[in-house]
Parts: sequence; structure tokens; C-alpha cells
Amino acid sequence: MENNGLTEAFLALRAALMRHLAIQGATPDEAEDILQDISLKISDRQPDGVEQPRAYLYRMVQNHFILHRRSAGRRARRDEAWVGANTGDPPEIDETPSVETRMIAREQLAMLQATLDRLPERTRTIFRRFRIDGVPQRHIAAETGISVSAVEKHLARAYEAIAAKRRRMDEAAAGPRHLRNEETLRGK
Repeated sequence: MENNGLTEAFLALRAALMRHLAIQGATPDEAEDILQDISLKISDRQPDGVEQPRAYLYRMVQNHFILHRRSAGRRARRDEAWVGANTGDPPEIDETPSVETRMIAREQLAMLQATLDRLPERTRTIFRRFRIDGVPQRHIAAETGISVSAVEKHLARAYEAIAAKRRRMDEAAAGPRHLRNEETLRGK
């Protein structure tokens, strides 16, 4: 396949490659940088005889992602070493979450658990088997006697309930942050 075909394959697969990078843990900016680098390499170089452009592009994306992360790690270590050498004392950072952060996390977990508890029993069971136990969807389908598509619909229902609860929690957290009581807010 010639370079033009590889470029066309890249353009057709760009969204899928972006999702692949997101699954791998890349931030949206990292994914854009990686895909831009690959786009430039494809247009600059003309790889000879690429028979499977999809596999070639996925491998190329994976390799670039690994190199990008390695470079970022080296940069971070270099910067940390420079700061340590030029500031004297190494930074002391307590990474344990504060009591407030732990309490908020527990409250949020309890709210999400309550959201899951309100789901139908089958949906809850399928969600737990897939997300907590790590059982593949096809095994869950066989265990429950339903299709894989039905398992996916149950999971989508659970994810939507969780996402809706998270949105409400985020909206509540973004509300006014002051110590006024309700009467003061009404103007009494």
C-alpha cells in the first residue's frame, strides 16, 4: 500500500486511535500530540509495502505513546534533580489525603453505592461481576442466560446512573461556598 493509502487509513482511524490512546491513559493533549507526530511522519516518510495499515498505525501509536511517556518521565526526573540540587532541601510532600478529603471521598462513595443499590438486581449483579470481579461480558451473558448485547445494555444503564449522580454531585460542589443561611439568601 502506498503512502497515500496509509494517510487515508490514518484519517479514517483517527477517532479510534484517539480512543485507544485515552484507554491507554493518555490525556487529550498527549493524544493530540502523538497523533500529530504520526501524521507528520506518515506525510514525510513513505513506508514501503504496508500491507496491513490498521495494524501498522495501531503499533505506531502504541510505540509513540510509550516513547512519549518515557520522555516525560526523564524530564520529570531531570527537573526534580535540578530542583533538589539548586534549592538545598529535597521537597517534603505528605501525599496522604487530608481528613476532609477522606471524609468527602467516603460520602461520595456512599452516595454512589446508594445509586447502585437503587438499580434493578440484575443490573447491579452484572455491573459488579464486570467492574469489580473482572468477569468478561460473554461469561456474564452465559451465566445469566442473556445476550452479550443485553449485558452491555445493563452496564450502560449502570454507567448512566453513576454518571448522572456524579454530575449532580459536581453541580452541588460547584454551588455557592459561603456560610449564609436560607433566610439570608431570601432577603429576610
